[in-house]
Amino acid sequence: MSDDETKKDETAEETPVQDEDAQSAGPVADEDSSSSQAAGEEPSSAPPAEDAPAADAGDASAESEGSSDDAPAAEADEEPAENEAPAEEAPVEEAAAEAPVAEAAPAEPNPEDDLPWKERRRLQKSRRPHKASPAATPEERAASRDAHRKSKANERRKERAATKAAKTAGSGTPKAERDSNAAKVRQGIVVSNKGDKSITVRIDIARRHPTYEKIVRRSRTLHAHDERNEAGEGDVVRVIETRPLSKTKRWRLVDVVEKAR
Repeated sequence: MSDDETKKDETAEETPVQDEDAQSAGPVADEDSSSSQAAGEEPSSAPPAEDAPAADAGDASAESEGSSDDAPAAEADEEPAENEAPAEEAPVEEAAAEAPVAEAAPAEPNPEDDLPWKERRRLQKSRRPHKASPAATPEERAASRDAHRKSKANERRKERAATKAAKTAGSGTPKAERDSNAAKVRQGIVVSNKGDKSITVRIDIARRHPTYEKIVRRSRTLHAHDERNEAGEGDVVRVIETRPLSKTKRWRLVDVVEKAR
């Protein structure tokens, strides 16, 4: 055989082996290309099959290290955010707490309360809406003023009657019962009966002195009314206190105890 024929035979024997290798490697290559296309990566020459697991392992470790390093940073970033949130809400809560205090503040005192009631009534009357009325004569104004006063008086009378009807007797201390003082009665001797229906009576008083314990005799005279001129000079009479009957008479003759001899 010639050299050309021997070369053709060798090439024919080698081609099936390459085809088998391509067929065996075909599905893997197709899968890699499809996954890369699905992930949006551009098709590139794939690394050797032995290097791919190592690269994947390196990427996974790098991602795990990156995630482990990023986790504290993310937590650190989240913690200030959580801490800052109450700081922003604090003014709102303070404003809400101060709001009721502002609402509950006492109202300012009304200066009109210190004015006299007449002055306060005059101010209230001046603030009422007034409707212009036609000109009236002094007599008409006086008549309208009297009618207004009468209506006001009737209203006050009705209010007082209603208040009196609604008022109930209190259950406090009852009123003290006052006994009229008994009229004073004196006995004396008539020293003069010259006046008409009038007598002068001397009242003798004998009392022991509080310091010297001596009997001290005193006398006083009083004027009494004798309606029938019964008593004579020197008679022992009894008189009783009464209402004023004249400028000096405050007593009245009761009876004649003993006639003069």
